[in-house]
Amino acid sequence: MAETSTDLTLDPEILENYKVYDRRVRIDTIKLFCWLIFTLMPAGFTLDYFVYPDHLWAFLKMRLVCSAIVAVLWVMVQTSFGLKYYRALGFILPLLPCFFISLMIWETNGVSSTYYAGLNLVILAIGMVCPWTYQENLWEGMVIMAMYVLACLLHPEPMPSFGVLFNNLYFIILTQIIVGASSWSQGKLRLREFALRFEVDRSSRMLKETNEKLVEMDRMKSQFFANISHELRTPLTLMLAPLEELQRQVPPDPQVTETLRLMRTNGMRLLKLINDLLDLVKLESGRVEVKREPVSIPEMIRGLAQSVQPAARGRKVRLSASVPDGLGVALLDRDKMEKIVLNLLFNSVKFTSAGGEVAVEATEEEGELVIRVRDTGVGISEKDLPFIFDRFWQADATAQRKYQGTGIGLALVRELTEAQGGKVSVESQVGKGTVMTVRVPLERTTEAPAEPSEGEGAGVPGSGSDQWLAKLYRRAELFPAMTEAAEKPQGWEGGSSKRPRLVLADDEPDMLRFVKSQLGRDYEILEAVNGTEAVEKTRQYLPEVVVLDMMMPEKDGIEACREIKAEPATRTIPVLLLTAWAEEKTKLAALQAGASDFLTKPFSTTELHVRVKNLIASHRTQSELSRQNLRLESALEQLKETESSLVQSEKMSSLGRMSAGMIHEINNPLNYALSALNVLKGLRAKWPEGERAKLDDLMADMQEGMTRVQRIVSDLRDFTHPHGRALGPVDLEEALATALRFLGHETEKNARIVLTVPKNQQVFAEKNNLTHVFVNLFQNALDAMKAKDHGDEKPTLAITVEEKNGRVLIRVRDNGTGIAPRHLDKIFDPFFTTKDVGQGMGLGLSICYRIVKDMGGEISAASEEGKFTEFTLDLPAQAPSTKGAEEASRDLAGRQPS
Repeated sequence: MAETSTDLTLDPEILENYKVYDRRVRIDTIKLFCWLIFTLMPAGFTLDYFVYPDHLWAFLKMRLVCSAIVAVLWVMVQTSFGLKYYRALGFILPLLPCFFISLMIWETNGVSSTYYAGLNLVILAIGMVCPWTYQENLWEGMVIMAMYVLACLLHPEPMPSFGVLFNNLYFIILTQIIVGASSWSQGKLRLREFALRFEVDRSSRMLKETNEKLVEMDRMKSQFFANISHELRTPLTLMLAPLEELQRQVPPDPQVTETLRLMRTNGMRLLKLINDLLDLVKLESGRVEVKREPVSIPEMIRGLAQSVQPAARGRKVRLSASVPDGLGVALLDRDKMEKIVLNLLFNSVKFTSAGGEVAVEATEEEGELVIRVRDTGVGISEKDLPFIFDRFWQADATAQRKYQGTGIGLALVRELTEAQGGKVSVESQVGKGTVMTVRVPLERTTEAPAEPSEGEGAGVPGSGSDQWLAKLYRRAELFPAMTEAAEKPQGWEGGSSKRPRLVLADDEPDMLRFVKSQLGRDYEILEAVNGTEAVEKTRQYLPEVVVLDMMMPEKDGIEACREIKAEPATRTIPVLLLTAWAEEKTKLAALQAGASDFLTKPFSTTELHVRVKNLIASHRTQSELSRQNLRLESALEQLKETESSLVQSEKMSSLGRMSAGMIHEINNPLNYALSALNVLKGLRAKWPEGERAKLDDLMADMQEGMTRVQRIVSDLRDFTHPHGRALGPVDLEEALATALRFLGHETEKNARIVLTVPKNQQVFAEKNNLTHVFVNLFQNALDAMKAKDHGDEKPTLAITVEEKNGRVLIRVRDNGTGIAPRHLDKIFDPFFTTKDVGQGMGLGLSICYRIVKDMGGEISAASEEGKFTEFTLDLPAQAPSTKGAEEASRDLAGRQPS
């Protein structure tokens, strides 16, 4: 279809529906166009009467024939044939009047006929009435122009002027262009309008269907809640009845008594939750009935406050009730009012910290009973106030929430209040407390108040099932939907027990006591009531396993597990997560946090024992393997060190033997040469005056060469037989001055010395050896600075000294050629040198390294090639201790060569 070529991007469903819509519109338009032609063509008889009276009856016949043909087409459109070929009929229909108008033009004045305007009218009618596409309009226009041109050219009289024909064609073409542009624009608008309308209709249908489904789902949900609550009530009642019998008959075994109490307590909590759900379902379905009866308001309020006192004492909260006796008796729905007040009181007690206060008061205001429950609890933030009466809403729905609950209580309060024609409101400030206000119509009566149902402890199972169930449900209403304030868990004091240590964390005291009772026989239990305590106790005591509840305040189980696994000291401790969420997402989150295992509530205690036992066994095996691995790594490292020491020792021994032989062989001819040189110096006076200068130069060269040989021999002697001397305090400024004085002839000419030494700075070393180290380092620095072209920069040798933490750091820095990075780790190796042949043997830094090590120090180098080199000596500022100094001195003295 041509409209689909517009710039709209539509889905196939819309396009298919648009085709159906377009077909219907076209057929309706064809019928309308038929009526227009059928009526307007004969009406043109009046125009013929005034313009061409000579052709009046001939033109009337043409007009009637055209109308007759159009009538036939109108009939055809009603048939199946016409409905099938409606496009062809729609294309032919506008051409019929154009054909007869063209005949009239041919019959009259041809190109000079004024009836060409009728063709423009037809073209305009097509654009205005027919929903043709611009392509269809183009073809219609071309056919109409062809008819007009033929009528003009076939006219028997010659054409008066081509300009007249051009003028008429110009206006016809212009009209056609305008109509085509309008058709193109209208086609887009029509398609867009249909698409929008279709989307709106489709959305409306979907919304209606969704709404119907939601209504049905809501009905099914309510029905489900009602059914499941009733179904849960039956087995729960069958559990609570035997429990009460057992509590009366079982011997006073503390563990059995505690287990039965735990079972009954949580059974009553579950029964109260089920009753609340049933009340919500009744309120939602509109089946709730308000049963008014005479009620003594002071007795009711005080009685309810008295019923909540045990829960308040358990939470260490003061509870008070204030009701004037003048309120008297009124017609109220006792059951609903009791649920309202109990929910508000329990809620306030739950959110009030130990030491806080909760007060309930009842007054009469403007014909209404007003009940206010005030507390000094945590309060409610302003942004949460609009939502607190919504069903299942909680301010903190995360796994770290501090206060447990289902979000039913306050929703039930509002709906029960509104069911009695009242309203409930709240005022609160974070950290200061909350005031809940309930207003219900007050209808006084002179009737005697009805007796309330009996409270806790009334009724015995079996003595009338209906009566017992009613009393059981009432006791459930009076039962607090919360636990007592958790006692601060005690830390583990250690001991001789060989049982494995286990950290157990749960914010629910009953669950904590239950799991502890199950595991306490086999493990030393360290209790925690939140994730933060669990992490701290794991760090402190390093247990063999950690058992965490998933939902805890401050840190949930996953966050606590993640922190335990993040620390090196606790990383290997296995973590078992207990969770009531069994979905795949929770399991994956637990495993990603590093949990070793997880157990879904409710769980078998046997399975809990087996999982904990397996985790501890795995942990112990892993720990033993780690210890074995550490021992093996330590042994391997020692073997490597021993091997390295043996190789180095053998290397030094070989070098020592070789050097000793070389020293012996070199010393004798060196002594002969030095003696001969002294003899030559004695004979200098006998040489001719003119040759003495030349002789002096020769003897100086010989002296320098033999001095170098002597220095090499000295280095070899120091390397093979280091002279250990006793360590003691050395004045660092004096030692540095001595070393610089030895090289004074070079430093004065070749370098600028920058010396930064604190006054009276001492170092624990051996003076002569330390001076020897300084001389070697300074000589290397001077050689490096000589080899570099400094330009405008002056060669500088900087020596800085500082004391830090009982150590003295001596830095020797030059701005010479530097050391290539690839050589830095080799510079202290024996015989390693980067100097040219004849300029050094590579023993100087090796000797320095050995001397510094023997003095209990460290030497290191840093350099950037082409910029600087810096050697750092790290030496003790004083002797570690008197005993240590003596031992060090004896040790060094024992190293003297034999």
